[in-house]
This record gives sequence, C-alpha cells and structure tokens, in this order.
Amino acid sequence: MTRARPVGVLLSLPAVTLVALLLVLPIAQTAYYSLTAWDGFQATWAGLGNYAQLFNNPAFGRVLENNLLLLLSVPVAVIIPFGIAAVLNEHVLGWRLFRALYFLPTAVSWVVTGMVATRFFAQDGILNGLLRGVGLGFVRTDLLAGERTALLAVGLTFVWSMVGTNTLIFSAGLATVDPSLLEAARCDGAGPVRAFFSITLPQLARFLQFAVVLTTISAFTALFSLIFVMTSGGPGDGTTTMEFYIYQRAFTQGEFGQGAMLGMVLLATVGLVTLIQVGALARVGRES
Repeated sequence: MTRARPVGVLLSLPAVTLVALLLVLPIAQTAYYSLTAWDGFQATWAGLGNYAQLFNNPAFGRVLENNLLLLLSVPVAVIIPFGIAAVLNEHVLGWRLFRALYFLPTAVSWVVTGMVATRFFAQDGILNGLLRGVGLGFVRTDLLAGERTALLAVGLTFVWSMVGTNTLIFSAGLATVDPSLLEAARCDGAGPVRAFFSITLPQLARFLQFAVVLTTISAFTALFSLIFVMTSGGPGDGTTTMEFYIYQRAFTQGEFGQGAMLGMVLLATVGLVTLIQVGALARVGRES
C-alpha cells in the first residue's frame, strides 16, 4: 500500500499537469486580468474597481435577468426528454427509429440550429406558414421582433436542441432499472404511478442530477452561437446573455479587462447555481 501510493501519484502527474495547463492556468490568468484595465496590449492595475462598476451597471442587471429567465427552460428541457425516454423504454412500435430521430438535433451544430430557428420564427417563416395552413393565419407572429418574445424563441430553440442529449441520458438510466423490482412492486399491488415514484425515480436520481446540471451549464455557457445567429443579442439587450455580453465588452468594445471580469462572474454564477441544484437534488434523492 505504501509503495503503491508514490506510483499512483507519479502516474497521475501527466493528467494533473494537463488539467493545470488547460484549465487552472487560464482561470488564474483571467482572475488577474479581471482586476486590470486591459486593452489587449497593456494592462493597468484597477483592483476591485471593475467589479464595483459592474454592479452599478444597469445593462448587467438586464443581462443577468435574461440568464435567469432562460433558466426557466431547464425543467422543460429535462421533463420532455424524460417522458420521451420513458415511452421509448416500453419498446413501442418503431422505438429504435424514434430514438435515432430524437437524437438527431444533437448532431446538428448550434450555428445550423440558429439558422433554422431564425427561418422558423421569422414573420414570413415556417411557423406562420403552419398557422395559415391550419386556418389560423390571423395569429401572425414575429417572435424575433420583440425583446421578450425573442428570448422566448431562443429558449424554445434551446429546449429543442437539448432533447436528444437528455433523451439519451434518461434512456441509459432506464436501461439500468432492475425489472425484477418493478415486477415485485406489481405483485405487491403497486400501480404504475406508485412504482414509478418508489422504484424507478430513485434509481434514476444520478441520471436526473447529471441532466439538470448539464442543461443548466449549457443554458449559461453554450448559447453564444445560437444567439449570435438568431438575434445578435437584440432586439436591444433582449437576448444578451452573460457569455454574449463578455463577447461584446471584450471583442467588440476592446475592454478585455472587463471581459475577463465578466468571465469570472459567469464562472462564479454557474458554480453557485450548480451547487444549489446538486444539493437540492441530493436532498430529494435521500427523501425518496
């Protein structure tokens, strides 16, 4: 045991070094530059002044509000795939084909997804064409024209894009449920609903936790391409999220110190939200 420990440490050094170079070092550099006025060439020490200015900036409040509103799409992006996976797990007719079709959005890049969504939600787009086709042409929409409706369009597109990934996660989880436990529950008189909440759901707790955390992180850090293609952060600041605001401050306005500071704020926000979710889901798992 004593001799194995140095060997284990030695073998883990390449991986630890790689993580330090690709993750820890960039974060440390970002933390330093977040305390400076950096234009990409010269950095002047500013201390906590960057952070003090941030919380007095009304635009940041709107950006944070947009991110919090997008969090409302996370339960939808989890519940719908869970239901799809539950149906596919019953091996309905053509379930293999449907599983492939539901996973298809995952294979499409965010840029392509954004282009399709733009065409779908536009005033002369597919959505209004479908409404006219069913006799509802008077319900003419242009979701991308309003600040709140544009954010709704981004949220709906995000939900659609996460269906394949979360369906795959829950399908894998349902495949691990022991059928003998469900059979025993039926023999004891438990109905489908009772069996689901007492047996299936507790065994899927870790899969549910993973899907929620993954979807939440994606809502904060994976929508740049989607927003850039669909709305470019507009109308106004209606769809400007934290990551898109970082791009605007750093690469559009040349305020790289502000961009680094916003990156640290985003890292802290995602970490805090993730910890809250993990704690809440772990508590629910213990209670069930």
